[in-house]
Parts: sequence; structure tokens; C-alpha cells
Amino acid sequence: MDIEARMREVEQEIVARRPEHSVDLALDRMAELVGLLGDPQRACPVIHITGTNGKTSTARMTDALLRSRGLRTGRFTSPHLVSITERICVDGAPIDPERFVAAYEEVIPYVQLVDARHPVEMSFFEVLTGMAFAIFADTPVDVMVLEVGVGGQDDATNVADGVVAIVTPISLDHTRLLGGTIEEIATQKAGIIKPEAVAVLAQQPLAAAEVLLRRVAQVGASVAREGVEFGVMSREQAVGGQQLVLRGLRGTYDDIYLPLFGSHQAGNAACALAAVEAFAGVSDAADALDEGLVREAFAMVSSPGRLEVVRRSPTIILDAAHNPAGMAATAAAIEEAFTFTHLTGVFAASRDKDVRGMLSELEPLLDEVVVTHNSSDRSMDPGQGAEIAADIFGEDRVRSAARLEDAIEDAVALADEAAEAGLPGGAGVLITGSVITAGDARRLLGPAGGMPQAEPTARQPARHSFTAGELS
Repeated sequence: MDIEARMREVEQEIVARRPEHSVDLALDRMAELVGLLGDPQRACPVIHITGTNGKTSTARMTDALLRSRGLRTGRFTSPHLVSITERICVDGAPIDPERFVAAYEEVIPYVQLVDARHPVEMSFFEVLTGMAFAIFADTPVDVMVLEVGVGGQDDATNVADGVVAIVTPISLDHTRLLGGTIEEIATQKAGIIKPEAVAVLAQQPLAAAEVLLRRVAQVGASVAREGVEFGVMSREQAVGGQQLVLRGLRGTYDDIYLPLFGSHQAGNAACALAAVEAFAGVSDAADALDEGLVREAFAMVSSPGRLEVVRRSPTIILDAAHNPAGMAATAAAIEEAFTFTHLTGVFAASRDKDVRGMLSELEPLLDEVVVTHNSSDRSMDPGQGAEIAADIFGEDRVRSAARLEDAIEDAVALADEAAEAGLPGGAGVLITGSVITAGDARRLLGPAGGMPQAEPTARQPARHSFTAGELS
């Protein structure tokens, strides 16, 4: 059997397990699996990332900064846009199908042993987490960058102990699993902060900040807070992104070009920088990271599906926002960075999300919206979504389409009509509502079937053995 066929088989076997959204938050199965595998999650230091929005972008920036220092990285993120292999990256590149299949075949006998001992079988996400740990240990990598799946305390990734824990902004999401208040959600996410770790905290709602700082004190961790110990000193718009001055834990980094839009991405960059400084053991200004490498690393960062321009004439933007806080950040970034005089939305979201909240954030931004369906079985019916949208936008500004392809075609036609009318500033299309929606659109509109390309690496110093201080 050729590798492509075997890869399809393996993916089907993994997907046939409990799906990603059917979460049974408990660590007993995962702890048993990694024990059978020889605890690969302990093979090297870990930078662990949780929060509600911005986790994947922060993970990619952290990865880029680490690689600029000559470290070999393993990065585990979720969900994926186009291919399941995107979730497990080594040195910035998704693993190839051969390695994915080999890892699955190595891990699956142990997964089956765990399944036999528990009333609930291991999930899609747990199996992938075990595979990631095995791959990173076997490579081997110098550092793992792990993004939680859901929450933190009981997430499968939390069998690893991060020497640095990053908490991106917390807001309401996954309330069925994590609780209906910011305090309850923050309590779950605070669980990745371990004794003697450094907790790098993005700016948070007061209720979340109190929970996180209480956890820091309880476990004897140290803390670095955005806006206090580090942060964004200034930023201004630049072609294709923004120009930043970042204050790190012990140094200031000027003239940083970040090819991503929005103040939220600037905050993510500040968190990534502080995390890598903490990881490197920066102790005073003389030990600040090399400014040239920092500049190069940030300039090469990409975050597919996050305010990503995939077409021109009209401009088509993909964004993976899937909750009201994320959608508010998306809307603010578009208003700041683009000069559209007519913007049409294509919207498809999961029915268990706050659809009304997301559409309310989009209403001031969009001239009209086409509500549609993505490839997930959780996707809200377009008719139901259009009814909600009509309450917010008014019926005359809402259309619906059964298929995403048709919705995009409809939105592009509306944008073309606006452009033909000679409106200054141009017309555009925003496709959003879910990571799945962004991924489906990327398959339709992006190059190479939408697959994200391997990330470039900044000029690296020679690899060397790092001391314990540099790796903690």
C-alpha cells in the first residue's frame, strides 16, 4: 500500500475515535499512555500555552524565536486548517505522512492497552498528543512548544510540566466544559502553571488575573505580566503588518516588523518574546536576546488563517475567529489595517458557539453577510444562522447559501458590484466564524491545496549544548 493510502487509513482510524469536541476532561488515560511510552513528554523542556484566543499564533512566534537561537523545536497545536499533519511540527515544518504513519503504528498498541483498562476510550486528541510526544522524543528536539486543546488543568497536554507557561487572553468559550464564568475558566487554564515555572500572562480581565496570580502564589511559580514586566511599547501600521517596539523582561527591542495585523497579534508577540527570554534564563540587560535574531524571527512569522489575505481583486481575507472576543479583535484589526468602503462577510460557525455574539461584533464592520455551512458536522444550519443574522443585521443585509463555495461566489459578486460602482477604498470579502471555515476556504482559495508551507528560519547561531540555566 502506498503511503498516501495508508495515511488516509490512519487518519480515518484516528477520526473514528471520540471526536475533538467530545471531551472527557481527565488525565488518567493520558498519564497511563505516556507511562507506557516511557514518559516522552519529559525528554526535554516544555513551553506550555493556554488561553482563549491567540494560542496558535503565540505558539508559532515562540517557535520562530527559539529556532532563531539554534534550538530544534517540536510544536503541537490544534486544530488544523487543512491537514492533520499541521498539528505536529518539527523545526517549523509539519511532519511528513511517512513519519505520521510510523508514529501512529508505534503508539497505537499502547493506546489499545489503555482503552482496554478504561470505560472511556482514548480520544482523537489524546492519541495525537501521544504521537506528538513520541515524535518529539525520538527526533529528538531541544524544546517542545505545546498548545492545550481545551482548558489546561485536565487537558491531555498537561501530563507535561512546562518550565514556562504562557496564558493568552481569557474570555468565555467552551463554557459547557470549563464553566460559565471567567473565574471558572481561568481556574482550569491556571492548571498548566507548575511549581518553579515562569508564568507569562497576557493582559487579562481582572477576574482572570486574580485567579492566575493566586495559582502562581500557591505553586511557587514566578510571574511576568504584560503591561508590567513586559509589553508593547509602541506600534504603527506597516505594509502587510505592523512595526513594533517591544519591552522584554530585561531588554527593549526596537524596529520589529511583524507581518500580522492587529493589536492582539502585537500582544501575542510580546508574550512570545517574554517567554523565550524567560526560557533562555535572561537575567539582566546584558543578556537580552540578540536583537538582530529577534527581528529576523518575527519578520518571518506567519499564522495561516488569522487575518490572512489569500486573494486580491477583490481582497479576500480568512480569519479563524470562533468566539465573540476573537471576533471583536478581528473587527478592530480590519478597521485599523484596511480601507474597505464595502466589506461582505461569509460566515459559518459551529452551532454550539455563541453565534449571536460573533455576528453582533461583525455587524458594524460588514455591509452584508452570507451565512453558510462548513465541512464540520457541528456546523450550524445556514437557515438557522441566517435567522439569527437577520435579527442583528436586518433581513435586507443577510443572505444564505447551502455550500461554502456558493457563499464565497455570492460574496465575491457583491464585492465586484461595489467595486464597479467606483467606491473609493475598494471592496473586500471576510470569511470567518470557525477554524474549520477558514481551513475549508483555504483549500478552495489558497495555493497548494491550502496547505501551510514550511516556515523559514532566521539566521541561526551554531548549535551547541545548552546549560541547565539556559533551558529553564
